[in-house]
Amino acid sequence: MDNGIPLPGEFGQRARDILAGRLQPVPARDAATVVILRDGARGPQVYLLRRKASMAFAAGAYVFPGGSVDPRDTDQAVAWAGPSPKEWGEVFNADEKTARGLVCAAVRETFEESGVLLAGQGEDTVVADTTGDDWEADRVALIDRSLAFADFLGKRGLMLRSDLLKPWAHWITPEIEHKRFDTRFFVAVLPEGQRTRDVGGEADKVVWQRPAEALGGQFFLMPPTHRTLTELAAYGSVGEVMAAEREIVRIMPRAVEIDGEMRLMA
Repeated sequence: MDNGIPLPGEFGQRARDILAGRLQPVPARDAATVVILRDGARGPQVYLLRRKASMAFAAGAYVFPGGSVDPRDTDQAVAWAGPSPKEWGEVFNADEKTARGLVCAAVRETFEESGVLLAGQGEDTVVADTTGDDWEADRVALIDRSLAFADFLGKRGLMLRSDLLKPWAHWITPEIEHKRFDTRFFVAVLPEGQRTRDVGGEADKVVWQRPAEALGGQFFLMPPTHRTLTELAAYGSVGEVMAAEREIVRIMPRAVEIDGEMRLMA
């Protein structure tokens, strides 16, 4: 995004109205996104979903699993192992309740959209298999919100493993968008024994792809996804990614006028 992205038509006018104070931007909702990683023959691979063309936000884009925080994600009843919500809040510059919701949303949305569950029966165990009709029924119930994440973990005697997540980035949807998200990005390793499902509720296709291949292919990528893949392409193994030092800096692309043309700059 060095030269920015042109904002023609309605988006350009909306940007001008917001900059002039004639229009108030939509509030951004807290959300979490998780980059699932596995080692391949030629380096790390990431799990990507293509959002259905009918989706109101980022239709047709290849994205990582993720979504908005459910108010129930802040439930104190969620069994927890690993860094505390307070510690996560310090990483992401958020209060403890918000941080709890972000981590819970990260684990819940990852399971909903990939079948991968970052949880175990104890602080040193991870679920080995999430296939089967009973798991699928719970996944669907989580998606339609008839089952709360805390109740899902509780009935299976599981605890969330926040130590399996690594903080990666913090992106906020530009003010010009009609739907906006305040999203924290995490990375996590595909647990041994677990397998991703073929498709999630909001996707029509999923792929495992090397970051460089995704960048060089015919994939429609939103700026945060493109930036994350660019960063990950520099690592030779999943271990290197998980060992990398990260400084979490909030990024919100902004609209600017250059030579009479509105452009979106990161």
